[in-house]
Amino acid sequence: MSKAKYRGRIAPTPTGFLHLGHATTFSIAFKRAKAANGTILFRNEDLDPHRCKPEFIQACIDDLRACGLSWDEGPDIGGAFAPYNQSQKLEWFLEIWQSLKETGLIYPCDKSRKDVQEALTAPHNDDSEAIFPNELRPNNINLNDFSEPGKTNWRFKVPDREIISFVDNHFGKQCYTAGIDFGDFLIWRKDGFPSYELAVVADDHAMQITEVVRGKDLLLSTARQILIYRALGWDIPEFYHCDLILDENGERLAKRNKALSLRELISSGEINKYFQLIPPK
Repeated sequence: MSKAKYRGRIAPTPTGFLHLGHATTFSIAFKRAKAANGTILFRNEDLDPHRCKPEFIQACIDDLRACGLSWDEGPDIGGAFAPYNQSQKLEWFLEIWQSLKETGLIYPCDKSRKDVQEALTAPHNDDSEAIFPNELRPNNINLNDFSEPGKTNWRFKVPDREIISFVDNHFGKQCYTAGIDFGDFLIWRKDGFPSYELAVVADDHAMQITEVVRGKDLLLSTARQILIYRALGWDIPEFYHCDLILDENGERLAKRNKALSLRELISSGEINKYFQLIPPK
């Protein structure tokens, strides 16, 4: 069987102006797609109605184009896999929630972060994230009683102590142990939206993405997402996680750091000190 043609994506979350780290990661995604003579698409991951603003998505598009980046499909130019705004795809995400419910691997969860923190057996991973303890899993839940998620969170039940491994195209082999490095994770939010993990897997599958390029900080998310791919019987794409760009204090860049926002650096002409712009076509 011939290998599928390369399809990659640039997938910002429009909760603020992009910074240098975003630009670097998206540049790598662009270059890897072009080197493979493949396709690159732009996906607007706007599933937070309170923080995602139209002005930020337009800024994402404008600033990345100012850096010489382009894409073959996206919300501004259309394409065969439209819509490219995740906020327009809730019906699709609900279908995936239904499919996961049928596997028996997800469950409704009314436990708060405080409940998890107060559980005596709740360990933490290296990112200080509380690992959801098994004793907080509900008992005797009949999933057939649920025709929709309702106003509660839903979690994915991880296979305890199973090692989830994958080969990253940049960092090599990665291994994470379910129940130790991460616990039962959120797949649907009580505000009526899918979690990042569910939405990304659903869209990357639907859009036929063959390689996911993103930051090193999402390596652990990849282990979670592999479990979702596996539960749904879907092919798992390849992954390439990029080194993170740090500020002068050695901290990961954040959108609130306006001095290193991509928009500010382009406006001031300072961006070439940090980032080699791609010449426009």
